[in-house]
Amino acid sequence: MSLYADYIAENTHGHVIETEKGFASYVFSDEKTCYIKDIYVVPEFRHEREASDIADHIERLAKARGCTSLLGSVVPSAKGSTTSLKVLLAYGFKLESSSSDFILFRKGI
Repeated sequence: MSLYADYIAENTHGHVIETEKGFASYVFSDEKTCYIKDIYVVPEFRHEREASDIADHIERLAKARGCTSLLGSVVPSAKGSTTSLKVLLAYGFKLESSSSDFILFRKGI
């Protein structure tokens, strides 16, 4: 486990999955919901389903824990937010709510 993963576990009670091509951080926000906070994939691997593979892994972990939905989010002012929005929609997330600079999505599992 990396120092980043240690930090996330210690300070947020969250989890990190790391591969050679990217990572994701996530947290179980309640008994039935897993929030995927971040997914990062090295640019040269972004068209190889790596983000989907990582999300699939988190989904399996969440299901095994009894979760019935995943949450994901986009901050519109962040770099690459249009791509992030497209990725969440393509993965099956639906709009849950939004505010001035935060869009929350939910996907049933």
